[in-house]
Amino acid sequence: MSEEVQNPREARRGREARRAARAQRSALSIPYITRNLPVTEVLSAEGLEIIEHNAETILQEVGIEFRDYPRALELLRGAGCDVQGERVRFPRGLARKLIATVPADYIQHARNPERSVHIGGKDTVFAPVYGSPFVHDLDRGRRYGTIEDFQNFVKLAYASPYMHHSGGTVCEPVDLPVNKRHLEMVYAHMRLSDKAYMGSVTHPDRAQDTVNLSAILFGEEFIQNNTVCTSLINANSPMVWDNTMLGAAEVYARNNQATIITPFILSGAMSPVTVAGTLAQVLAEVLAGVSFVQLVRPGAPAIFGTFVSTLSMQSGAPTFGTPEAALAIYGAAQLARRCNMPFRTGGSLCASKVPDAQAAYESAQTLIPTLHAGANFVLHAAGWMEGGLASSYEKFVMDCDQLGMMHVLAKGIDLSENGQGMQAFGEVAPGGHFLGCGHTQANFETAFYRSSIADNNSVEQWEAEGRLDAPQRANALWKKMLADYEAPPIDPGVDEALREYIERKKASMPDASH
Repeated sequence: MSEEVQNPREARRGREARRAARAQRSALSIPYITRNLPVTEVLSAEGLEIIEHNAETILQEVGIEFRDYPRALELLRGAGCDVQGERVRFPRGLARKLIATVPADYIQHARNPERSVHIGGKDTVFAPVYGSPFVHDLDRGRRYGTIEDFQNFVKLAYASPYMHHSGGTVCEPVDLPVNKRHLEMVYAHMRLSDKAYMGSVTHPDRAQDTVNLSAILFGEEFIQNNTVCTSLINANSPMVWDNTMLGAAEVYARNNQATIITPFILSGAMSPVTVAGTLAQVLAEVLAGVSFVQLVRPGAPAIFGTFVSTLSMQSGAPTFGTPEAALAIYGAAQLARRCNMPFRTGGSLCASKVPDAQAAYESAQTLIPTLHAGANFVLHAAGWMEGGLASSYEKFVMDCDQLGMMHVLAKGIDLSENGQGMQAFGEVAPGGHFLGCGHTQANFETAFYRSSIADNNSVEQWEAEGRLDAPQRANALWKKMLADYEAPPIDPGVDEALREYIERKKASMPDASH
């Protein structure tokens, strides 16, 4: 007797595994989402004009500080700004003129051309969690991140068909010297993945190292004429751009590499408690930062970024998934479109300390507005936990499962002949069922999104299989993904040149903690 007849349940699981593998192979060729859904807009034309007027008032009357960076003051003064010390005031309308040279969209090239991503328009690109000093998993709990953890998250992002971008500081590898760790971080993205990546922004010299390594990987001429790196430049809100971020932004802009100009705001502490007040500040800070980038190199790619969430007015702790944060996401997206710039916001944000129900619902309440707002670049799309202090292995794969759902949702309703399903009505009489009809048989493998995390079986089967909850299932999944990981091929000569640069640079300076 055949094994299939002896064990029908195992046979069924085998068929499901083969179908899932086929679907995953197919998904691997999808480099990003193209949305077929209308964007959600919460501000009228009059409302947008009010916020834009208020932003211009902030720029003209309050001003923005450009701290410890004379080059920025020189460029802005030459462009017509009123510069008093480090405070820069923009005559009304000047910043709008300066940002007019920003491309409305651009291609970020990956070393595997099939992984290149389009930033702008109706397209959405998901990138992993960024900047967490700690990591978390069910086996070892919360701990400081290491370079091994960093490499693991790069591998997981590479392995997920729903993660379009390798990201940047997926966790902080604190086991390496601060002044050298960026070299191994950038190399991990270049060697362990062939998706697009982000660069170092913690010092202008480290940004330059990213550019130099990119030139080895792609060729100097190529990177001067194409964008291969998109990096995060955060404002020191409220209304300050500091020398670290300005220095990194100048390096990238000078070399035609993209910057995400992003106010980082927890409303109530770093901006007013109101959504409209926060949006006016966001716009003012973005206009000021992008103006500087365009003065460095007109036409350098830049993204209108925003990170906005709220505070608990009782404890001062950050809160996520709130309705006010969702409204800020929608409003900022409208402002970005009015600036004719690509837009970054949102992700899968939560304050929970473990991958529990709070983590799930707060993340969903951030991710869904992110998609419906029309975000083009989504940092923290997977793995963010504990208000960004921890990168979670389990939550990473749980979030990626939700990103797969966003791919399906963003397609909208299929109105093709097959999508209309009229063939099925010709086969099934009233009172019958559609399970066995030809249309169902032809579509059953791809008809509905199949979660890699959720358990939809009977309670008896769930109990027989160990009563596992979602984080426990995710724990097994990320371990399997790492066990199955295979590095993408790379030219040995290029890899050797990358390592030679890294080792030479590390040998040129002593270890430092800053």
